[in-house]
Amino acid sequence: MSIPTINIPTEKLLQLGISEATKVHYQLNPSELVQQALDRKQGVLNNTGALCINTGEFTGRSPQDKFIVKDDITTNSVNWNNINIAIDDKYYQQLKRKVLNYLGQQGEIWVRDAYACASPDYRLNIRVLNENPWSNLFAYNMFLRPNEAELSAYKVDWHIIQAPGFKADAAIDGTRQHNFAIVSFTEKTIIIGGTGYTGEIKKGIFTILNYILPHDKNVLSMHCSANMGNDGDVAVFFGLSGTGKTTLSADPNRKLIGDDEHGWTNKEVFNFEGGCYAKLIDLSSEKEPEIYNAIRPGALVENVTFLDGTNEIDFASKKITENTRISYPLSFISNALEPSIGGLPKNIFFLTCDAYGVLPPISKLTPGQAMYQFISGYTAKVAGTEAGITEPKSTFSACFGAPFLPLHPGFYAEMLGKKMKENKVNVWLVNTGWSGGGYGVGQRMKLPYTRATITAALNGELDNVEYEEHTVFGVQMPKTCPNVPSEILRPRNAWADKDAYDAAAKNLAVQFVKNFEKYASGVTQEILDAAPKA
Repeated sequence: MSIPTINIPTEKLLQLGISEATKVHYQLNPSELVQQALDRKQGVLNNTGALCINTGEFTGRSPQDKFIVKDDITTNSVNWNNINIAIDDKYYQQLKRKVLNYLGQQGEIWVRDAYACASPDYRLNIRVLNENPWSNLFAYNMFLRPNEAELSAYKVDWHIIQAPGFKADAAIDGTRQHNFAIVSFTEKTIIIGGTGYTGEIKKGIFTILNYILPHDKNVLSMHCSANMGNDGDVAVFFGLSGTGKTTLSADPNRKLIGDDEHGWTNKEVFNFEGGCYAKLIDLSSEKEPEIYNAIRPGALVENVTFLDGTNEIDFASKKITENTRISYPLSFISNALEPSIGGLPKNIFFLTCDAYGVLPPISKLTPGQAMYQFISGYTAKVAGTEAGITEPKSTFSACFGAPFLPLHPGFYAEMLGKKMKENKVNVWLVNTGWSGGGYGVGQRMKLPYTRATITAALNGELDNVEYEEHTVFGVQMPKTCPNVPSEILRPRNAWADKDAYDAAAKNLAVQFVKNFEKYASGVTQEILDAAPKA
């Protein structure tokens, strides 16, 4: 696509503070960006033609270094806590000037106009300024791409200014250390410095949408994947890392709406993004063929190593990080829905990897229980997933995305509950973790069984079966499910030692209740009544 010269936003960049002498690389295509990265020795190609780069010091997000400017807009609306960390506007202004001055001194800059939100009613135009070409490639892959006609009438809503090479002086810049990501809702700008991890760009926009859409537009923003069946029925999958969100939503019989971030209006579910940002650790063509086949020209691969003497990716290697990643346009997925907009959800799945073996493989939730589980955002990590973890460890992340929620979790949960009731949505809790005992004793839930429970729910095969209530968590467990052994559907029956199961269930319930204490004052009685019986 050729871009008319008149669209190069030089005047606007000068107004921001970029030097007139700076060379602006505007709206380059992926092949141009890849070649520029190679020319500058910032990356190499793997054997399938993807650009492989190293993000440097940071290979993941740094939640304690993400700030929101506390001002007239945010003071009384943001849920300030150890995730939504306030910073004074004077520090933001100071750092913005420094970052722009730094970028101007580099001699060249990469600029991209893109947008978020596939629904035209909620489209957010974003101008991204990058220090290097591969970060601009990430922006191309992850955001939605305007056509030539749209660019001719393009008006910027938000700016992202990213300078990995610039380091803050914490003593005078109001930061915790040299890296930072700061959101100003007043100036509609995100500044990122001191870190090359591209996920900060993506999650910065997710954070602002998590404020703007629910607070101003009455749209529920969701950290989830979503797909759509041939008859138009939409399913939404919530889940923390490692619970199977990407795997289970990638169904060859259903169209993929998106794999990570969506909005739910009164008429549709739409993707925020134009691409996918998938984990590569332990990837195989058998388990994840769509992601595996996306490693091709135009994709950006982060922080991998190669098999000795080759340029073939060693997917098992954690030498740099376990958080190896790939970004690619949604069009790289064969069954992607474009535009990525579906109808109203018919089924919602909360995915949890319960390493204690307490929760059933699938259970149905009441609206109150759904809101309680949504706010809890439970999963459990097992030995080997993080340094120092030698036994199961519970993890709770509100609304399955706590680091990106500027508002109180109860706000999102009540929106979810209202939409569930209005649209008569089925909500299911799916355990992709252990059965017959906890980690080290029981067995990991077989993927075919998990797929079978989800397929049965989607096909309505669990609508008229008999259910039994879980004595501790109160969820409804189906007594039968096609292609799933009945003995594992009620988890207590799968344990050889029933007393040990009861103790494990009580222990997990206590952890739920303790975690929920910090949210109790901001939620309804219906949600409080859905707590497990500890």
